[in-house]
Amino acid sequence: MPVWDWSVFFHNLVHPSIVAGLWTTVWLTLVTLLLAIVLGTIVALVGRIDSLATRWFYQGYVAFFRATPLLVQLVFLYSALPQMGIHLSVIEAAIIGLMLSESPYVAEIVRSSISAIPVAQWEASKAIGMRPVPIMRRIIAPQALRIAVPPLGNEFVRQLKNTSLVSVISMTELFRATDNLMQTNFRVLEALTVATIYYLALTAIWTILQSAFERRNSRWSVDTGKTVKAGAAS
Repeated sequence: MPVWDWSVFFHNLVHPSIVAGLWTTVWLTLVTLLLAIVLGTIVALVGRIDSLATRWFYQGYVAFFRATPLLVQLVFLYSALPQMGIHLSVIEAAIIGLMLSESPYVAEIVRSSISAIPVAQWEASKAIGMRPVPIMRRIIAPQALRIAVPPLGNEFVRQLKNTSLVSVISMTELFRATDNLMQTNFRVLEALTVATIYYLALTAIWTILQSAFERRNSRWSVDTGKTVKAGAAS
């Protein structure tokens, strides 16, 4: 048997199961990351409440989900919860597991981005009679978002790689589709090369999109700053 077979490689490259697994990896990454951003933002805002209980909640939440492996969380959701009367489908367990595992990292990004905004802006907004919610929505959040965009973009790549772990609970994403194909034709090298190429391609595409968005965001920030200074000067 030859070490490398180009015909097998090209056959695997467009194999329906690989293409379907690739699509599953893409939508699973996007959906779970968006859900993690929503959940992580809520956790970060709760953690900013000046209360001992909320601080303990925040620290405990972040510590627990960052300290336990995603693989353990996925197996627990899919295999252990049924013994407690809670039955999740493969897709439900995968989405919940990936969301919970990613949310503490998002929470830390959101918390640090909000903390990076000078306290003077809070104080000045309160001095002119603004309430906390409008201050957060109109003054703090837009600035914090620009700070959070680069690290949140990096989390996409991490989440993309994490999706390969849902294969352990029998969800057929890119890696499991590749593994199934290997079990069929026993051509490991070609199959894994195809999977690697697709992972690299997804990462490269996202990196290009993220860089373009950051450049646009940077230009918007500069233009906004010039507008504010011009208004102050007049």
